[in-house]
Amino acid sequence: MAKRSIFDTINKKFRRTSVGKMFSGYQQLREANYISSHFSTYLEPVLAVDDALRESVYKIRHNVYCDELAFEPVKESGLETDEFDAYSRHCMIRHIGTQQMAGTVRAVRPLQNDQLLPIEKYCRSSITRNDLSPDNFKRHEVCEISRLAVPKYFRRRRSDDFDGSATGAINPVTYSETELRCFPFIAVGLYFAAAASALEFGVKHAYVMMEPRLARSMGYVGIKFQQIGPVVDYHGKRAPYYINRPLLEGSLKPGFASMLNEIRLSLREQIPAMPEEREEYLRQFIKD
Repeated sequence: MAKRSIFDTINKKFRRTSVGKMFSGYQQLREANYISSHFSTYLEPVLAVDDALRESVYKIRHNVYCDELAFEPVKESGLETDEFDAYSRHCMIRHIGTQQMAGTVRAVRPLQNDQLLPIEKYCRSSITRNDLSPDNFKRHEVCEISRLAVPKYFRRRRSDDFDGSATGAINPVTYSETELRCFPFIAVGLYFAAAASALEFGVKHAYVMMEPRLARSMGYVGIKFQQIGPVVDYHGKRAPYYINRPLLEGSLKPGFASMLNEIRLSLREQIPAMPEEREEYLRQFIKD
């Protein structure tokens, strides 16, 4: 333990030096390029364009939010839904090799004045940056990214003991080492999918309630969420965050900017399959 403590201390001191920071930055850049270049080989974004896909979304959410985390009550239907789903765009990440859905997220996108964002209904008082309040913008220009859920099966690492499918572990025989390195970035892919769908639908201002720790980790890839209020107790310690297109595109590392663009192009091909979006999509396309 003493030796490990000494090495840890030396390592921490090295990281604080200019050379250490440069080396750390180089490692992060390599990892970013590695993950972004391999992401589309193993994973793909999917828009929930029909009832069957939306049901898959609600099942994943029930497994995570009801069965695992107990944030919501268990429902006999096995589907976790709420009032905001009626005006949300749901995205998923699918593992190409097995065709299993590896996670889901939604962009709540109000179009009418009586349609609220979840943050407006439940955490409005937590927003202290009045200049960035959703009230300042047109309804169709705002969205909230919420209900991000990644099943246990895609959250386990190779280093975990494999106890079988009942524990949700990843069988190392089934997945390659490269795939296992990409799985921790499923959440990043989901945020990118939500951002890409928002951009395609003409949304200019996005909000999210999340743990500050997650916001800091998103900074690793260059997603610079702006905190607009204090930490509150809402399904754990969370704070309100804001992001817009300049903040998103202006800080992404090159590898992840390429990844976002690929996801956006993939989703663009799927948008015309959404009956409620087809006419709006064509109008935007003609303007371009």
